[in-house]
Amino acid sequence: MDVEALRTFVVVAGTGQFQAAADELGISQQAVSKRIAALERHVAVTLLVRSPRGSRLSLDGQVFLPHAKKVLAAIEQAERAVNAGSRPLRVDVLNRRISPAQAVYRFYRSRPETDLDAVTLDQENAAQAARAVLEGMVDASFRALPADRVPTGISAERLLDEPLELLVGPGHPLADAPRISPVDLAGHRIWIPGIRPGTEWAAFYQALSEAFGLSIDALGPNFGDEALMDALADSASLATLVGRGDRYLWPRTHDLRRIPLHDPTPVYPHVLLFRTGDRHPVLTALRDHLRTTAPRTPHDAWMPDWTVTVH
Repeated sequence: MDVEALRTFVVVAGTGQFQAAADELGISQQAVSKRIAALERHVAVTLLVRSPRGSRLSLDGQVFLPHAKKVLAAIEQAERAVNAGSRPLRVDVLNRRISPAQAVYRFYRSRPETDLDAVTLDQENAAQAARAVLEGMVDASFRALPADRVPTGISAERLLDEPLELLVGPGHPLADAPRISPVDLAGHRIWIPGIRPGTEWAAFYQALSEAFGLSIDALGPNFGDEALMDALADSASLATLVGRGDRYLWPRTHDLRRIPLHDPTPVYPHVLLFRTGDRHPVLTALRDHLRTTAPRTPHDAWMPDWTVTVH
C-alpha cells in the first residue's frame, strides 16, 4: 500500500476538498485524484464520493479512515524512533577492562545524561565488527582495522593510541626496572592468553613480535584475567602486555608491576569505526571528547605499518 496515497486520503477526508488537500500537501489536484484512485483500486472499494460541494466519505471510507490514521501514526512513530539522537548510541568497546571502555566511561561520567549503551562484541574480529556497524547492529566499534580493509560505507578515525606496558610479578628479572625497551624483552616469555587467529590483535602482536624478535604466545587455555594475574604473581619468568589505560585488578599481595616501554613505545591503535554520514549527536560528542581528552601519542611510538593514519 502506498503510504503517500494513504496520507492523501486522510487529508482529503479531513478537508472535504481535493483542491484543499492538494494545497495542504503541496501537490496538484490531479496528483491527489491519482493517489485516491490508486488507493481505491488497491482496497477494491470506493472510499470517497464526489459531489458538487466537494467529497465525502463512503460507508467503506468511514470504516477505513480510523485504520488509515493508525497506520500513519505507526509510521511516524517508527521514523521518530530511528531519527538521530532518538535512541541510545550503541558502542562496541570490545572488552570492559581495556582502554576504549575506560574512555567511553569517562565520556559518560562527564555528561551522565547521555543516552549511551556500551556492549562487547568480544567474539568478533575487526572485519566482523565493521560489518556489525554497517548493518546497524551497533553504531560504532573500537578496533585496529587495517586501512585497506575498511569497507565502503564505514569511516575510520584513529582516536585512541594506547601505549603498552609490561606486567610482571615481583620475582621477574625486570620487576624493578623503571622502564625498558621492547628489544630488552627478547628471550623473555610473554604470555597473552586469548589471542585468536584472524583477529586484529593477533595481527598486531605478530607484527610486534617480528619487529623486535619477541616471543609472544597464547598457549594453554584462557581462564580469564584473574587467573592470568595469579600466574604472573607466582612466576619468575612469565610476563604479559597491557595497555596503559587498561583497568586490571589484583590482590595487593600479588605485588604486580607495570613497567613502561619506550625507545620505541609500542602503541595499540584503537580506531573508531562508524557509518559514514552518521549524525547521531552522541557519536559526534564522543568523537569530539576523544579528540580533546585522549593522551597524546608518544613521540617514539611504534605501530604496524597497516595502521589507519590520524585525520
